[in-house]
This record gives sequence, C-alpha cells and structure tokens, in this order.
Amino acid sequence: MPQRTLVLLKPDAVARGLVGEILGRIERKAGWRLAAMELRTLDQATLEQHYAEHVGKPFYEPLMRFMSSGPSVALIVEGEEVIEGVRALAGKTNPLEAGPGTIRGDFATITRENLIHASDSPASAEREIKIFFPAHA
Repeated sequence: MPQRTLVLLKPDAVARGLVGEILGRIERKAGWRLAAMELRTLDQATLEQHYAEHVGKPFYEPLMRFMSSGPSVALIVEGEEVIEGVRALAGKTNPLEAGPGTIRGDFATITRENLIHASDSPASAEREIKIFFPAHA
C-alpha cells in the first residue's frame, strides 16, 4: 500500500500564484499522485487541531493569524516514500537554509510564510489527514 501524506499550500502560495508551480513539482515525481485536493480558508477549529502541539510557543498566535489570512490548498498525496520525499522537495523550514531546487529555497521569503506544510511522519500524516479530509481517513 502506498504511503499518504497531507500537504498544505499555505495562504502565501495561493496569494503569490505559486499553486500550479508547486503542484507541478509534486505531480512530476514518478509514482506520486494526488488523492484529494480542496481550496479553502482554514477556520480556527481546524487550525487549533492541526497546531495543537505548538500552543504556548511564541510563534503560535502569528502562525494562526497567517494560516487563516486567506485560502490554502489542502492535498493528500500518495506514493512510495512520499512523506520523506515531499519534505525534501519542500526544503528546510527556514528559506535561508533551504537549498536551491526546493520549494522554499526557490520561492519562500520568511520562515513563518514558507509556502508549504508536509506531514513529518506516518503518524502525523494519519492524524492530519483525519483533520483535513475525514472522509479519506
């Protein structure tokens, strides 16, 4: 059975017109496929579930404001080693540390507005898919 991961193209990716570029990079990977996709502005309840482990951290409130500031694209991507692969394609969280050829290295400008989220483990992917796509969990 192929691995599944949740990917969020954040409000900055949508506002800057980078959704097609990022989706293209994901779709061009051999053996990966989009299993679900939805454009929506994320509500407080969804974000609170998604970012529960960050409550109380200094970046939590600014992150919540940013993530609810406009529409995001939520995706389920399936394929071999897709969790590790999408994270490598995304690049390091800090765009100054993300290598050229990665999404963040090529397009992101600041750490908080870094274009893309990708699940970091099979357990996170399962939890996050349940939050964003309960019918696909």
